Amino acid sequence: MKNILLIGGSYGIGSEIAKNLISEHNIIIACRSNENIPDGITHLIFDVTTDHITNLDLPEVIDGLVYCPGSINLKPFSMQKLESFEDDLKINFLSLVKILKDLHPKLKASTQASIVVFSTVAVKVGMPFHTSIAAAKGALEAFSKSLAAEWAPTIRINVIAPSLTNTPLAKRLLGNDIKKEKMNERHPLKRTGEANDIANMACFLLSEKASWMTGQIIGVDGGMSTLNIN
Repeated sequence: MKNILLIGGSYGIGSEIAKNLISEHNIIIACRSNENIPDGITHLIFDVTTDHITNLDLPEVIDGLVYCPGSINLKPFSMQKLESFEDDLKINFLSLVKILKDLHPKLKASTQASIVVFSTVAVKVGMPFHTSIAAAKGALEAFSKSLAAEWAPTIRINVIAPSLTNTPLAKRLLGNDIKKEKMNERHPLKRTGEANDIANMACFLLSEKASWMTGQIIGVDGGMSTLNIN
């Protein structure tokens, strides 16, 4: 039974990952709220922007790490304050860097640890109003590929780059049927993603089935990043 640590995960994609893995692995969720966390999962109170992961009671070996925190900060560049760029960079990238530095010994103690992080289709496909989040996630993608090379072969790192997914984080963008239909039509597969679409890929990357994959940016985006059928 592997030790899988989710940073964030009380709702949305993280929650689905935990539910999918709970029967076969020891799941630990470190986040601010214990809301929606199923029985059988260890919850540790943790704020990714202020707390130190070394203060948590974690196992000596971590076989899988999923970093779930993120943001959707969509505004015209003229309306974006410098602080918005700093905040997006902190939650999407810099907090991950701090955690990986602290957890490296526990990840290295695994036979082959797997790390999964989340980007966005907006890094590959230029989209208006995405300057701040695309910049932060772009940093995350480049960092992840470089670190995957550095930490191979004992630690694998892969990135999932979704399009808009129906989670609480995206509630403002999918708040009514008209918005949902417009978002559905933007995708070649004519629907927005569901949390389990992304969770299924994350679970695969954590598993032995993906043991020959590292340094990859994987689009799970309804075809948006590669197809133009309009």
